[in-house]
Amino acid sequence: MSNEQALNEFETTTREWVKENFPVSLAGSTMGLEGEASESKKADFEIWRQRLAEKGWGAPTWPVEYGGAGLGHPEAKIISHEMAKMGAFNPIPLMAGMGVTMVGPTILEYGTDDQKNRHLKSIASGEVRWCLGLSEPGAGSDLASLATKAVDNGDSFVVNGQKTWTSGADISQWCGALVRTDPAAKKRNGISFVLLPMAQDGVTTKPIKLISGVSPFCDTFFDDARAEKADLLGDLNKGWSVVKRLLQHERQSQTQARSPSSGSKKATLQDKAKTYAGTDATGALADADLRVRLANHLMDAEAHSLTVNRITAEAKGKVEVSAAASILKNSATKIAQTKNELTMEFMGTQGIGWEGENFAAEELENVREWLWGKAISIYGGSHEVQNNIISKNILGLPETTQQG
Repeated sequence: MSNEQALNEFETTTREWVKENFPVSLAGSTMGLEGEASESKKADFEIWRQRLAEKGWGAPTWPVEYGGAGLGHPEAKIISHEMAKMGAFNPIPLMAGMGVTMVGPTILEYGTDDQKNRHLKSIASGEVRWCLGLSEPGAGSDLASLATKAVDNGDSFVVNGQKTWTSGADISQWCGALVRTDPAAKKRNGISFVLLPMAQDGVTTKPIKLISGVSPFCDTFFDDARAEKADLLGDLNKGWSVVKRLLQHERQSQTQARSPSSGSKKATLQDKAKTYAGTDATGALADADLRVRLANHLMDAEAHSLTVNRITAEAKGKVEVSAAASILKNSATKIAQTKNELTMEFMGTQGIGWEGENFAAEELENVREWLWGKAISIYGGSHEVQNNIISKNILGLPETTQQG
């Protein structure tokens, strides 16, 4: 059987499995069922999570022994596509926080057999949520200047310091944290990466409110928190290499926008523009300038998508994370923010409402999404940081700041 035939057969069996196993009551629902009070839907959601976990489709490209399905990227793409066509979704990456997209792949590469066996299955099933302790109040883009320290305490480390922007820290069970283990070493040379449980007296969190009204961010405080030596990821004082790899996985995960209801029949961006801005006698968008800019945006979005697919195909089905992820991260940022700006523009005054009966739910959602979208060029490594990575690691331009 040829590879094409095998993929066609996999597509057919996937379609049948999703049709038989996805609870139809969840079609069009959000991934986490936020705000949905129906107990029956919550029960169906849990059934769906369990079925995906048993199938290994929460993290389909992970090895079977660690909770995945051992599939290649082409098969994983088919699964996502077939789910979307039926209004289905994979909630596990969201439920695992930073687990599926960042922590898990890094443990797969740097972890010991014991770490893989203890942590990966619970991530792939969506049962355990992870956050990341990276940025600090005085160490954002210059992450290597971090001050949170971990002191050797025999079979464990004692961790003290503060992390900020720790997404989901208040609802996570585990944290992957970058800490300073050798204060005498220069910046990156004395840093380690540790895994530690959040449910301990030495860890407290405080949610950070955002203007958009919705925020996953927290300040996280470590006061004599404990991290076991067995949960040191990678070598002692070599955590910078680990976190660089982890951040590449983060940028890779941010190269494509993912919608929890991508399978639902929502109006396209161009249809929305026609509804709000009006059409001419031919049925085309009346505002010629807006029409050109909207067409340019749609072409950029399609070019970005095709580039992601090409890079994946060139890797022969393996998602090879490299500095190219920085290019795609910046590209994805531009596309997402341009879409938000265009939508805000053609909605006019209906796009800037905050509350009230004069605004549709979609309009109220849009203004919050527009505000939230401003953070895209900052989180996951700022736009400028990505440009530095591109200039050094891809274009080969000389280092003008510090080596690393």
